[in-house]
Amino acid sequence: MPPANEGYVRVTGGKIWYKIVGKRKNKPPLLTLHGGPGAPHDYLEPLAALSDERPVIFYDQLGCGLSEKPRDKKLWTIERFVEELSQLQKALKIKAFHLLGVSWGSMLAVCYIARKHPDNILSLTLSGPYLNSALWDKDQRRYIQALPEEVKRVILDCEARESCDSPQYRQAMEIYYKKHVCNLDPWPACLKRALKKFNQDIYGYMWGPSEFTIRGTLKDADATPLLKNIRIPALLTCGRWDEASPETTRIYRDLLPNSRMVIFEGATHSHYLEKKNEYLDLLRVFLMSTEKDNNLLNERKIK
Repeated sequence: MPPANEGYVRVTGGKIWYKIVGKRKNKPPLLTLHGGPGAPHDYLEPLAALSDERPVIFYDQLGCGLSEKPRDKKLWTIERFVEELSQLQKALKIKAFHLLGVSWGSMLAVCYIARKHPDNILSLTLSGPYLNSALWDKDQRRYIQALPEEVKRVILDCEARESCDSPQYRQAMEIYYKKHVCNLDPWPACLKRALKKFNQDIYGYMWGPSEFTIRGTLKDADATPLLKNIRIPALLTCGRWDEASPETTRIYRDLLPNSRMVIFEGATHSHYLEKKNEYLDLLRVFLMSTEKDNNLLNERKIK
């Protein structure tokens, strides 16, 4: 891995850890927002390959990974996480930069741009985007209906009885996750490492017991009204079997005035790991295009 500069920044509620990979200063950096809420940055580490062209910035949101882990539930709001990003950007004195959000990180990226109105973001990348809880739930319900009858029955029964901590529900989760979260076998080391550092308390409070059972404070979250005002070049990516389905991702694409979309065939929510080389190549081209002549890519499919 290229040389890294890391440290801590004080934000509302505590200190967060960051790492800047690469020392090239002639290109604007790529600032990454991991998913969750409650997951650390580790599974995004393959993006460090882009540091041969530009700095790549990772950080762990407050409450997970190497950042401090306060227990005050008042801290776990979209607004505070958006403010955290703003505080990080100011502390690191980041000027012009590209912003990439994955899953829950997409919600933070969109809200940051729409509510903080920064004028120094060159482009926006949303991968496996989560921007609307109702649309996310609709996709998961459809996927659940396509599962084997016994697996579907377990999920629906446990949800109805609110027994989502049962072994049967956990087993059903594993089957679902292999279809829609990551289909690699075994899962990459960076993803396994992220899961070991996962803060289940934040995830459970804000989201719920699993990716497909939403019961937390984000149940009614919706950032789609903000999309029409974001006019910087935007790239949306998803896997064919992504939790953020191509159909829903296309809705977001249509609401973003200056956006394009790419579908990775045979891939899931973790398409940036399953199709790593293709994803990195795509991102390189997109970032460079926004810095040159804004010649964005047309929607296409990657096999």
